[in-house]
Amino acid sequence: MPYRRCGRSGLKLPAVSLGLWYNFEHDQLGDGKRKILHRAFDFGVTHFDLANNYGTPPGSAESYFGQILATDFKAHRDELIVSSKAGYEMWDGPYGEWGSRKYLISSCDQSLKRLGLDYVDIFYSHRPDPDTPMEETMGALDQIVRSGKALYAGISTYSPKETREANRILTEMGTPCLIHQPRYNMLDRWVEDGLLETLEELGIGAIAFSPLCQGILTDKYLHGIPQDSRQAKVGTLCWEDSVTASRIAKVQQLQQIAQKRGQSMSQLAITWVLRNKTVTSALFGASKVSHVEDAVASLQQADLSAEECLQIDDILNAE
Repeated sequence: MPYRRCGRSGLKLPAVSLGLWYNFEHDQLGDGKRKILHRAFDFGVTHFDLANNYGTPPGSAESYFGQILATDFKAHRDELIVSSKAGYEMWDGPYGEWGSRKYLISSCDQSLKRLGLDYVDIFYSHRPDPDTPMEETMGALDQIVRSGKALYAGISTYSPKETREANRILTEMGTPCLIHQPRYNMLDRWVEDGLLETLEELGIGAIAFSPLCQGILTDKYLHGIPQDSRQAKVGTLCWEDSVTASRIAKVQQLQQIAQKRGQSMSQLAITWVLRNKTVTSALFGASKVSHVEDAVASLQQADLSAEECLQIDDILNAE
């Protein structure tokens, strides 16, 4: 497992990290989930990413992972990077979402209880809050770090301008911003419009979530929509993703490039995200042990050549 330095910090993260956004919900738990976590750790995937609202009901992903931390991974806490976040709706009332000091600190305390930990390694502001001063949100992150509840502070889905402001405030407080977690994949390249350059300039790491575009950038939908898929069950995916004919046509062309490289489509998608050295890690999800094995195998292939990158751009930019 290759490890990449997170910005200009002393922390290194595995090139691929495991997110528990989906697939670790209360009604889906079982021995298979434990095997996924074991297999990932055995491969050197030392970073596990969560948030306060992950799972159904919200918080169940942290509760389950806390059980694993207390048993299977009890002797390995110092070998792990565990992260959590707060920003989206977690409970009813005016204090249950966004970026106030009240919400962030309460959420961190609740996450620690569910995880059974004294601290998380990284705690994020999950999204910018247009109605709360940036000084208050960043001040809450600073307080969380200084109180020993987190080792590092991070932000997620902040624009380049917001990232600069958040980093300025945190740096002045003496708690530099370690990492930014944006969504980034072949079909969603918004970070290339200034964010990656900003992160490189400021020395902030990046961990890209949804590198497979929720399964669209795999072979899952190449021959139709499986009945057991999230798309079939709810009609759409998060972030307004959907399986469309034009997208599948592009994935079919991309798969030809993957095959020539001896990769699966999902492996090509991860290799592509990691081609930019500003990206510290690609954050993937897994519902099967084979998904972990596939993601890790993507790291064994050669980097994309300039010609391959141009071919991919031509496919993605075609109408």
